[in-house]
Amino acid sequence: MLAFFFFATTINYLDRIVFSVLNSVISSEMGIGDAAYGNINAAFQITYTAGFLMMGKFIDRFGTKIGYAVSVAWWSLAAGLHALAQTPAQLGLWRGMLGLGESGNFPAAIKGVAEWFPKKDRAFATGIFNAGSNVASMVGPPVFAWMTLALGWRFCFLITASTGFVWLILWLKFYHLPKRHPGVNKAELEYIYGDGEAEAQEPKVGWKDALKYRETWGFALAKFFTDPVWWFYLYWLPRYLFNERHFRLEEIGWALPVVYLMADFGSVGGGWISGYLIRRGMPNGRARKIAMILCAGCMPIAALAVLAESPAVAIALVCFATMGHQGWSANLYTTTSDIFPRQAVASVTGIGGCFGGIGGVIFSAVVPGYIVSHFGYTPMFLIMGTFHLIAFAVVHLMLRDMRPIRMQA
Repeated sequence: MLAFFFFATTINYLDRIVFSVLNSVISSEMGIGDAAYGNINAAFQITYTAGFLMMGKFIDRFGTKIGYAVSVAWWSLAAGLHALAQTPAQLGLWRGMLGLGESGNFPAAIKGVAEWFPKKDRAFATGIFNAGSNVASMVGPPVFAWMTLALGWRFCFLITASTGFVWLILWLKFYHLPKRHPGVNKAELEYIYGDGEAEAQEPKVGWKDALKYRETWGFALAKFFTDPVWWFYLYWLPRYLFNERHFRLEEIGWALPVVYLMADFGSVGGGWISGYLIRRGMPNGRARKIAMILCAGCMPIAALAVLAESPAVAIALVCFATMGHQGWSANLYTTTSDIFPRQAVASVTGIGGCFGGIGGVIFSAVVPGYIVSHFGYTPMFLIMGTFHLIAFAVVHLMLRDMRPIRMQA
């Protein structure tokens, strides 16, 4: 089951990063400047943001199997349609469709982890499937560069879209809840539900119910401040390396895999740290916070990349950003299943994703499009270095000890 979440996340990010990796080629063909590039990314972010609320509620209502299937089918179709774009406006349209479909990935995957893993294993499991985003960012650039040089950039969108439909067929055939899965025995069920969570005893709740709780707002605000940092590096790093560091497409093809390979270590390692501390007897909330502050501390160091004279040193510092964020993300996502019942996890994750998307529109699309055009990249890198520390203060004040709550529908 974890392999399903991992490969869906990998495909999700492959579809997502094609445009940013190949932006130099696509921008040259279509005449896309910095401001237009920011607007096209904003089209994705706006629909991605709105989609989180809808998809989170949809997944909690119809279940992980149906919700994930609808999400993957939608975003795979949208990804394939990118190959038909002839103008920046058309490209923005398909990016918007892609964002709407891709918003279902994390609510469905986080809910799936809550359905299949006890609390002590969830951050580690989340770190593993979330590493799919880094694998995509690591494997994608050199593969896309090669395919573009050999077959053209449109072919890349068709390939990534087709992998989503292959995943969809396998998902519909093999995914079931633990209690209904033919391969799960009694001992495995006791392991999954041995933390005292009783799925059938909790009422059905949605995002309107979840908004009544302080913890929901704390999770959402933490996403608001930290999601834009990841989006900024995902969208703008290839463009920064091309325009400011004067990397060729082939050089970007090797630099990005290094950055996102290190992000894999952060994703898995961040989840492992909190899980290790919990197994040693530390309360969930304290263990999550220790892991999160360690990850947040990497971000100001990473921001110094923009000031480094050596390209190699700059890449090394950016690695701190991707490691720190992914370790942070593995733990932050897991707080929803620490605090909320399984039936509300997708809705709460969707609310947080919506806030993260709003932050993404502001700080990784619109604001960078203006600041980079007028003041360069230095202010944006330095701003991004502060956001995780702000978010940690929010988590500490609003999520407190992260004890489970019983929700009323």
